[in-house]
Amino acid sequence: MAQQVLPAPEVYQGQFGEFTINQSDRRGVIVYRTGLMVSAFCFATGTALVLFNQKPEFFSVLTPLYVCFSLALGVSLLMIHIYLVMLHRLLQVFWAIGSVSALVLTLYSSETLAVTVYTQPVTLLGVGFTFAALTGIYFKEAFCFNRFETKILTPIVPLLLLGHLVGVLPTQGEKILLGIWAVLFVVFAVRKAVQAIPPDIGDKSVFEYLKTRQAT
Repeated sequence: MAQQVLPAPEVYQGQFGEFTINQSDRRGVIVYRTGLMVSAFCFATGTALVLFNQKPEFFSVLTPLYVCFSLALGVSLLMIHIYLVMLHRLLQVFWAIGSVSALVLTLYSSETLAVTVYTQPVTLLGVGFTFAALTGIYFKEAFCFNRFETKILTPIVPLLLLGHLVGVLPTQGEKILLGIWAVLFVVFAVRKAVQAIPPDIGDKSVFEYLKTRQAT
């Protein structure tokens, strides 16, 4: 029985030489996008509960949703392709600071995490680092792929969080910004799911070049 001949992998011309994309590269992109999808839908679900259900018993559901959102975001930050290694690590550090802050608030506050952050805006100085990391993803996607939703999300997130922190936004304004954020986050995640994989991998020759420079 004749063996099936697999097609040769496509060769791409990078800035510093030729490269190919293997299955590991593709799996990494799929994991990155899956993390974004999970975090987007957890965030959108939590937002819907906040905006359309004012009953206190629903607030207890927000904490597990936030945990799922944060863990999925952490996976995406692990798999995302960013040429600047220091920026990649900085976003991961931001996520870690925000995650630890959220964990401490959850363990030691008498209120649920959502209520604590809303009623004590100063807690955003810790938890807000997670959303700073998320904004970094939005900025990277806006810069690399010129996506309209990430161009809007990049300024909306700090505007909402800093506005709440210093108390300059009216409640209705915060609700509007939060709703826009949730909708566009889902739009972004869905559009990423149907995007071709190679652009998310980027120019592997650049990564190899940077790795070589670090080794010398």
